[in-house]
Formats: sequence, C-alpha cells, structure tokens
Amino acid sequence: MERTKGLQEYVRSSRYRQGLGLPEEAQEEYELLAQGEYNRNYLFTHPVTGKKLALRINFGSQMHLERQIEYEYKALRLLGGSGRTPQPLYVDGSRELIPYGVMVMEYLPGHALDYRTELPFAAECLADIHSVRIPEGCGLLSPKEPLRAILEECEEMVKVYMESSAGDKKKKKKIRSLLDKGWERADELRPARYKCCINTELNSTNFLINGEGMGNYLIDWEKPLYGEPAQDLGHFLAPTTTFWKTDVILDHKEAQHFIDLYIEKVGGRYDTSDIKARTNVYIPITCLRGITWCAMAWVEYEKPGKEIFNMSTYRKLEAYLSEAFLENIERNYYARQGDPLVY
Repeated sequence: MERTKGLQEYVRSSRYRQGLGLPEEAQEEYELLAQGEYNRNYLFTHPVTGKKLALRINFGSQMHLERQIEYEYKALRLLGGSGRTPQPLYVDGSRELIPYGVMVMEYLPGHALDYRTELPFAAECLADIHSVRIPEGCGLLSPKEPLRAILEECEEMVKVYMESSAGDKKKKKKIRSLLDKGWERADELRPARYKCCINTELNSTNFLINGEGMGNYLIDWEKPLYGEPAQDLGHFLAPTTTFWKTDVILDHKEAQHFIDLYIEKVGGRYDTSDIKARTNVYIPITCLRGITWCAMAWVEYEKPGKEIFNMSTYRKLEAYLSEAFLENIERNYYARQGDPLVY
C-alpha cells in the first residue's frame, strides 16, 4: 500500500470504515491485486462479513471526467441485475482525504478469457449484459454519432504522438493515412435501434472465466457508454483488442461465428437482425482507436516518473506501432476504400 500515496491513512478514516461497516480499528490486510494504466486494485477480506472485496484506486480519466470513479460506480449499479458484473459497495470521488478516486466492490474469481477455447462464455456474458434494459436518461455518456466520436477520440490521442519529437516520421505518416481512410467511413451507419450499457474496453483480461455452469464475468468498467451492442462486439473482435494480452488475431470466419453465437445467446431479448452488418463496420474503426491509443501511451511511457509502468504493456506498444503491424491493419481492413468487410 505504500506505493499509493495516502492510502494507508485513508483506509483508517471514519468515512471509509463506516461506509463499509468495518471495525473502528483497521484489522484487514490489503494485497496488490492488479493494475492498469489508470487504476490500481487491492484485495482484502472484510473482517466482519468474511467476504473478499476489491479496493480500486483511480489515478486519472481517459474520458476526461472530474469524478471518474463515480462514473464507473454508476455503470456497475445499472448492470447489477445482469449477474455478470461486480456489485459496487462504496465510492468516494471527492479526493478530499486522498488525491485519488476510491471504490470498493465485491471480488469476483476467474481467469482471463482464452480466445481459442472460451469464446462461448464471452458471448453469453456479453449477451446478458447487453440485454439489461437501461433508461435513456441513465447518466452515461451517449455520443449521437458513435463512429465520428471514436474517430475524434483517435485524433485527440494521436495528436500526442504526432507532436512528439520522439515519434517516428514514417509511422506518423502511416497512421495519418489510416485515419484518413477511417474518416471516409464515418457516416456508414444509421442511428441504432437499440441501446444499452456497453463496456468499450473488452480486452481478454477484463473477463473472469470459471467455466460451464459457473460464474463468468466482465470487470473494469472504466469507459462505459450508453450505446449499441455492435460497438462492443466490434471492439471485442478487433485485432487491436485480441492481440493486446495474447498473440491471437481472429480471422474473418472466427469473428462471424462469434457474432452468430452471441445472437443465439441473446435469444430474442432484443432485436439483433442487423447486428452483424453493424459490427463489421465498427471493427476497422476500432482498430484505429487501438493504434492511436498505443501511440499516445507510448509517448507517456517515454517520460520519466510515470506513476504506473508495466513492462509488458510497453513491449505491446512497440509491437502495435511496428511497421509490420500497421501494414497488416491497412492490408486486411482498409485495402479497398469503402468496404468494411475486407478482413
């Protein structure tokens, strides 16, 4: 806990202890569970209930939100009935007692998704989450033109790399070319007929898999939106997602089979008649989001004194920005302009 400034003092505060029903004197022990680029998570056991809980510390917001951790808490509350997400128990986004956002939620067991053997579990999990009816005024961000919103996000992120003297000139040119081709597809979709709470960050490590008949879950709700399921499916199937923590890139046949399986798991709970076509539009655009995020993150990793530094992440950033990877995306997803099904 020493790695997180002020955390030891915070967990002893009356606000935290009363909020969770903890004894006045701290008895629990906190163990580092996992960390990402913007969050650090600790595991502890509630000394009264005996339940394992996860303490989440938020260091920043990719969505530029003032109270990022409260936004995540809201999404988890909305999805409580899905049975696929952790139940949130406590939130403090004030940053009064500690310079970070704090949330506590139930700890869920499981291992990261294996794309080769466990895709049915992911399809089932996403189908249950997307089928939860969410009111339009739920408080989640909801871009009116989601493709353009993704591309605008890409432009904002890639600006960091383009303006950095550390960025490679040849790679800058390649990324700019891909973005220009992406903008040519920005108006391909009509407004979605159905919207729900979508995750938008469906990496394999955000799934917790326990197997057939067991609980299979989706965690890390850092960037949820009120949007269409096809956007989530596009992110899940994009090579920039599957390759992130693995060496897997799903081919066209595998991707289409997954969508069919997902539709089967939805089981008519909402209209999926056009979801395959819409997903196939999102996949190439999602590739650009992954590449530009990596470009931005690579620049941040080059700066000294970064709060969270993962060597495995840094190596992946290098791989995503390699000429071979960028050329593969261009060849397989943007070879023929105007055709989103080239892969």
